[in-house]
Amino acid sequence: MSYYFAIVGTQDNPLFEYEFGTSKQGGDGQPRFSEQSRHLNQLILHSSLDVVEEVQWTSGQLYMKVVDKFFNNYISCFVTAGNVKFLLLHQPTTATAASASTAGITSTTRSSTSIGANPTSPQTEEAIKSFMTEVYENYVKAIMSPFYRTNMEIKSPVFRARVAAAGRKYL
Repeated sequence: MSYYFAIVGTQDNPLFEYEFGTSKQGGDGQPRFSEQSRHLNQLILHSSLDVVEEVQWTSGQLYMKVVDKFFNNYISCFVTAGNVKFLLLHQPTTATAASASTAGITSTTRSSTSIGANPTSPQTEEAIKSFMTEVYENYVKAIMSPFYRTNMEIKSPVFRARVAAAGRKYL
């Protein structure tokens, strides 16, 4: 499964972006977005902001689960108390991966219990919620800096490393 994570400020401006792949079930942590879809990820996330705002006022929860779907891309959202949105675009991997053998080409399938097998399963939702909660804790620590201003882009390499670590840990 490939992930594209973005933090969107109160004025719908991107504050942070990070792209990664799954590290579970033998994944290498590299995103598998095609070149064409890589350019669309930001557009897909920002187009889901209207849906997020509708759900935000009816839900009352910080973590909103999957709020939007665009073809094979699912968007999960977490809204902070300050109305900053954490958006995670997750794209499930294809079910089969071809591998060559001496007898011919065989195909192997991913386990149906893997997080990437079903993006709306309770296990996947819980993993994404844990990821978002940990990133939120690190976000609060990052914005407590006296040098941080509201809606300022987050450029901290420590924050980026912590987001990557949370991705490896939960996704």
